[in-house]
Amino acid sequence: MASKAINRLKAVLAEHGKTNKWLAEKLDKNETTVSRWCTNEVQPSLETLIQISELLYIDVKELIISNKENN
Repeated sequence: MASKAINRLKAVLAEHGKTNKWLAEKLDKNETTVSRWCTNEVQPSLETLIQISELLYIDVKELIISNKENN
């Protein structure tokens, strides 16, 4: 069963011209961990999402795929 896409981390990093390696170094995390976040295999904690949003100067909501349809 494929994991459900919950975060937009891969897209957001690309939009900002950043790599998994850059993020791993900034957060002092393993690159494999960041890669698993980017493929939605596992999810980062809320605290980590907040750290990422601060590093990229974006609203934390930009890192999450909305569960509401825009009408």
